[in-house]
Amino acid sequence: MRYKYRPAYNVELATDTATQIITGVDVVTTGGDQGQLEPMVEQHQERYEQVPEAMLVDGGFVKKEAIEHVSPPEGGTVVYAPVMKPKDAQRDPHTPCENDSPAVAEWRVRMGTPEAKEIYKERAATAECVNAIARNRNLQQFRVRGRTKVRVIALWYALVHNVMRAVALRAAAAEAVG
Repeated sequence: MRYKYRPAYNVELATDTATQIITGVDVVTTGGDQGQLEPMVEQHQERYEQVPEAMLVDGGFVKKEAIEHVSPPEGGTVVYAPVMKPKDAQRDPHTPCENDSPAVAEWRVRMGTPEAKEIYKERAATAECVNAIARNRNLQQFRVRGRTKVRVIALWYALVHNVMRAVALRAAAAEAVG
């Protein structure tokens, strides 16, 4: 029996919640998002000379070590991500565990507040919307090989997306003024 090897690429996009502008792009060859929070925050530091004030990320990004690294006091980014369900159904997932670092404990408590739940709802209208638009524009399979070439295509896509968003935002601003 012959097995076919299908390399897969996972395009990571960071999006501004107010404008749906893509602010970060990366391509990885892992199937999941875990471990990608730190590189995206570092990319923002390199690109904009500051880290994002906050990041709304899905549960796949949740990794305690990453939360410790990017959150205060070590980092400067407040993480909004769903808290994993505990194995013990009786335990409140928003109550810190004994082995939690201060940053992870703060994240758990924060995500149990109504304010954090409201903030996290913005993710559907921004990141998920931008990802859906990308899929609708056929950014699903790549006709090139190699991570570098796939990253070039992802960057081109982000550039075109951002130009289209800029046109839409300018039109909305002109309509609001006029």
